[in-house]
Amino acid sequence: MDAIHILIVDDQAITRSGLRALLAAEPDVEVAGEARNGEEAVELAASLQPDVVLMDLRMPGANGIEATRRLHRTSPHIAILVLTVFEDDTSVFPAIRAGARGYLLKDAERDELLRAIRTVARGGAVFSPGIAQKVLGYLSAPPAEAPAGLFDELTEREREILELIARGKTNAEIATLRNLSAKTVSNYISNVLLKVHATDRAKLMLMALEAGMGRAEAGE
Repeated sequence: MDAIHILIVDDQAITRSGLRALLAAEPDVEVAGEARNGEEAVELAASLQPDVVLMDLRMPGANGIEATRRLHRTSPHIAILVLTVFEDDTSVFPAIRAGARGYLLKDAERDELLRAIRTVARGGAVFSPGIAQKVLGYLSAPPAEAPAGLFDELTEREREILELIARGKTNAEIATLRNLSAKTVSNYISNVLLKVHATDRAKLMLMALEAGMGRAEAGE
């Protein structure tokens, strides 16, 4: 059986070296390369064509969600397994929607990680227990269609901000992309929350996703 070739993507050198050491002991797994951010991940994946990408989410530059979206669009045969410390809805659902086949937390046991790598390499999907409950709950809930005209009151700039939230961007990333201050972005989001009667940012993101937002190409 051919080895599963892995690309490790994480901005922390100690995490990358730890994962490389863990995987080196497995005869059916081979680390093909390492990337420190989303941009490097996209470039290396294109040249190395790994079977599986272990993808961190919060990294400088292009984040893991954006990198996942771009990889899934250009190389859908590459399985992306998110490996992160974040388990909030604003991380989980955008990552899955972007094309991740699996979502594990970094406190996963060694055997759990290895099973997940082998599962996604075979075309399966795998999630940490808590994440699986979130996903099943979301998928089993009755479809919540956005009411007609829900976002009609939003200005063009507010819609831009909402689209970026649906793509999993943080406030800091939105500020950089739109050349705005962090306070201005926060004010825009507060206005949107009031206009659409959303209780918090996570709810706002889900409303945007349910309305079909967050699917735009990565040209920003």
